[in-house]
Formats: sequence, structure tokens, C-alpha cells
Amino acid sequence: MPLYLGIDPGIGITGYGLIEEKRDGALSAVAYGVIETPKTHTLVRRLQTLRDELRALIATWSPAEAGIEAIFFATNARTIIPVAQARGVALLTLADAGLAIGEYTPLQVKQAVSGYGQADKRQMQEMTRLLLQLPGLPKPDDAADALAVAITHIHSRRLTRLQG
Repeated sequence: MPLYLGIDPGIGITGYGLIEEKRDGALSAVAYGVIETPKTHTLVRRLQTLRDELRALIATWSPAEAGIEAIFFATNARTIIPVAQARGVALLTLADAGLAIGEYTPLQVKQAVSGYGQADKRQMQEMTRLLLQLPGLPKPDDAADALAVAITHIHSRRLTRLQG
């Protein structure tokens, strides 16, 4: 069964989630967690760490496709620029691995997972737990967000297939 990788990009913490879509359409979380880059490292070193860890995940799990969260509007350029750089490294790493990539805004993720574009973090975690039949809420938050991105990607693919 195909595996789908979801990425919630960040410079300090990047969440990832791998979901299997079963023949009957059920979804199952295979692995999830975070890639952390130390604040004490240079920006370049942090980006290299992110690339290397993503490459290792892809090599280990061989996902069929990937979804990544788009950057939402932020008023603090000092925060958004490093996140954008991390997102760029993630996109390039996914593309270098030959993966088809879907990009989703936070609003699209909320609508796909909860059916409500204004869902809060707790509602999103609970819906992710229910959709993946997890025994508890997925933690940490960045990993839960990545699982939600992977769910969104799978739903998007299903819709594309239906539209034919």
C-alpha cells in the first residue's frame, strides 16, 4: 500500500508524518515525529541537517508522494524568512527524491481534516486522531500538523481521481 509523507516545515522544528492508505480507503499512521535543528548551529548547518534528515526519512520509508504546508502570512519577517528557507530546502529535497508534491495552506488543511476552516489546534488533533484511529492525540504539535497535511494530500488525490 502506498505511503504518503506530510511535512510541516520550520527552521527549529519540522514535523513529519507518514500515512498508509489501505485498499479499503482506511488511513493508518505508520510513523511521525519531528526533525529538530539546534539554535546554536548556523542557519546553513540547520538547513543541511533538515535536508539530511528528510533524505534519511525518504530512504527509509520510500513514500509515494508528499504534501507540505504552505507558509501563512506573518507580520514578522525575522520569523518568516528562516521558515521559508526551511520550506525551500524541504521542497527541493522532496523534488530531488522524485516525489510528486502537493502544497496546502493552513485553511485547506483545516477544511480537509475537520471540515471547518477555523478549527483550533485541539480540534485538528482530535480529528487527526479519529481519522487515523490513534489511541491518543498525536504529539508533538508539529508532528500532528504534518499528519494533517498528509491526510489533506490523500483527500486531494482522491478528489482528483473522482474528477477524472
